[in-house]
Amino acid sequence: MTESSEDPPKRKRGLAALSPERRRAIAAMGGRSVPPEKRAFSQDPQFAAKAGRKGGTLAKAENRFFSRFPEKAVLAGQTSAELRRAKADAAAADNSDTKKS
Repeated sequence: MTESSEDPPKRKRGLAALSPERRRAIAAMGGRSVPPEKRAFSQDPQFAAKAGRKGGTLAKAENRFFSRFPEKAVLAGQTSAELRRAKADAAAADNSDTKKS
């Protein structure tokens, strides 16, 4: 099919056809889809842990990222503040080593 000069211009569809205000309102609804009291994992940490273990056992060991890279698992368990502190300590140690040389 060839495009001729008589073809009408393409119209926007879906979210692209909505006004920016309406798109923003729809996006804001996403965080409110389930009330906090109905979120199972936030209410029952043991249930969340059980589900995590179940999901972990279903994945093959060779496909588990943290099984292949245990050092990444250690980093994943740290908060960003702990990581920044560790990087700063390592940089300070490097600086002190270069000053001694």
